[in-house]
Amino acid sequence: MKKNQVKISDHEIPLYSCKTIIVGSGAAGLNAAKRLYDFGYKDLLILTEGLKKGTSRNTGSDKQTYYKLSLSGSHKDSVYDMAKTYFDGGAMHGDIAKVEAALSVRSFYHLVEIGVPFPHSELGEYVGYKTDHDPAKRATSAGPLTSHFMTEKLEFEVKKRDINIMDQHQLIAVLTDHGKNKVQGLIAIDLNKLNTDKEHFVIFNCNNVIYATGGPAKIYDKSVYPGSQTGATGLAFEAGVKGQNLTESQFGIASTRFRWNLSGTYQQVIPRYISTDQNGNDEKEFLNDYFNNAKDMINAIFLKGYQWPFDPRKVLNQGSSLIDILVYNEQIIKGRKVWLDYTKNPEWASNSKNDFDFNKLSKEAYSYLKNSDVLMGKPIDRLIKMNKPAYDLYKDNNIDLAKEKLEIAVCAQHNNGGLLGNKWWESNLQNLFPVGEVNGSHGVYRPGGSALNSGQVGSLRAAEYIYNTDKNERLNNKEFISIVKDQIISKINFEEKIINNSKGTKPKDLFIESKILMSEVGAIIRSSEKIIEAKDYIKDKLSNLKEELYIDNKVELKTAFHLYDSLITQLVYLYAINDYINNKGKSRGSYLISDLSGKKADRSLPDIFKFNESNDELVEYIQTVSFNIDNLSCQSKWVPRKGLKNDDLWFENEWKKYRDGEIYN
Repeated sequence: MKKNQVKISDHEIPLYSCKTIIVGSGAAGLNAAKRLYDFGYKDLLILTEGLKKGTSRNTGSDKQTYYKLSLSGSHKDSVYDMAKTYFDGGAMHGDIAKVEAALSVRSFYHLVEIGVPFPHSELGEYVGYKTDHDPAKRATSAGPLTSHFMTEKLEFEVKKRDINIMDQHQLIAVLTDHGKNKVQGLIAIDLNKLNTDKEHFVIFNCNNVIYATGGPAKIYDKSVYPGSQTGATGLAFEAGVKGQNLTESQFGIASTRFRWNLSGTYQQVIPRYISTDQNGNDEKEFLNDYFNNAKDMINAIFLKGYQWPFDPRKVLNQGSSLIDILVYNEQIIKGRKVWLDYTKNPEWASNSKNDFDFNKLSKEAYSYLKNSDVLMGKPIDRLIKMNKPAYDLYKDNNIDLAKEKLEIAVCAQHNNGGLLGNKWWESNLQNLFPVGEVNGSHGVYRPGGSALNSGQVGSLRAAEYIYNTDKNERLNNKEFISIVKDQIISKINFEEKIINNSKGTKPKDLFIESKILMSEVGAIIRSSEKIIEAKDYIKDKLSNLKEELYIDNKVELKTAFHLYDSLITQLVYLYAINDYINNKGKSRGSYLISDLSGKKADRSLPDIFKFNESNDELVEYIQTVSFNIDNLSCQSKWVPRKGLKNDDLWFENEWKKYRDGEIYN
């Protein structure tokens, strides 16, 4: 890495040059850096807004899952079988499915070797269990903080190799050639210098960018993404990177004060679901009004443990996802607060002494709780006995579930879609590689834990490809600046304009406004009319952003640039959702498309909850979307997905292709 200085618009800006820059310091980004270094590729740099921020480092669940090929027992499994599970989820390319299956074992054992404590038997078998959308017990876990352990161990490996890390640097633009065909570099702001008189812009000249920025965490108000996760999907759209499957986000019930998924044991101990007014009064166990009887209700709560993501296929007939609908109805439609209460048993399933009637459980639920030796007490008693770390997690975050209610919402949790990438994870913008959640490799339905595997596989693939194909020298700084100068000046002008505005809207206020709108119209309940209204509103705000925003000090630039990225992301996502509806898309994945010709789970619910399930015609296609920053327009294309091949590979032929480097063509 080399450092120079360049003068642009009266700014003396630091200019760093290196061959490959990894943006982001989650599990995928850190893995990419380590893998590149170990291949022998040393001219690299990690650029991060916060080394210990982001989703990988700060999120988890009851038992956070890693998905990989079966590695224990006599169960038959193969790369093709696992790839087929991915492929059968719909709207996923066959070659991507095959890669993620084929490299799952290599990636998993790499994590084991660097110290992630995945459990194994006394004979060394890595025992698995079934997760959602999984037929083969491929799941494993290191506990509720699996991804946290991954980032911890990968960070240690990166620092052991003295790989350059530029912390506290916020990406504000991806720099490209004039035709937006190839990435040329990046521009960031040094967050440590925003409250000083020193230059805070920083420019980077590089051959390759591994884009490990995570999911678009800031576009929804109701979100279980950690507050430290921001994302930078909109900046990639601005640079010309295409999106794919942007309609496919996952939503589920989560706590809001401390953001955490409420899956697994949190549901299986069968807490009370209650709602109150905004002041915490008028307490009501609202599920009782919609379920046929106590048995159906408590079994739906139990199933929510491993049917956690909202799924329209599980709404009708008293299914577990009816609970998500009812939580949404209480909160968004009725304007009430919703809580889980572990201090009492659900009244409908209890006797006069509030003792739980376990005879009302289904055979599956009864067997599970009996085998766990928790056919006793209140939900909190069952939780502490069955999974005390789950209780301790909240207590460590100043919430004592033994004494207080837990406020919840149906929250955005993961984006199955994202940026387009090929089988080497390279985007349509040459030399930019989206890895981790920002890459839209997943289809409509995916097995739980496959996101962690995908991030490790994708970052390995990008590193391997760059190491084997990057033979070019960097552009000299003079030529580089001649190509990207106007893009840099555009960011400088944006900053100067909002600093000089004497009045307008604060970035924080517009951020809150746009996120609330997105949760109301673009989350689990979607309708064409509201999507169009929201899209037009966001487009208007984005087109007038320089004139509307104002800030009091440069520290607010951090929020202003995040807002800019978020508005672009929201606009493109809303366009994608509307395009899906216009192509006769129905309810699927983790959302309902309101349809007055459809059914609803209960006649007393508002008609916005009427829906028709997807007819599966569109799962054979992948929606791609491109964005034009000049006129804030989008274009979509529905691409037939690549099939899943069950090739009978011949060793000598594949060995020759590998030796000759043909596999990278």
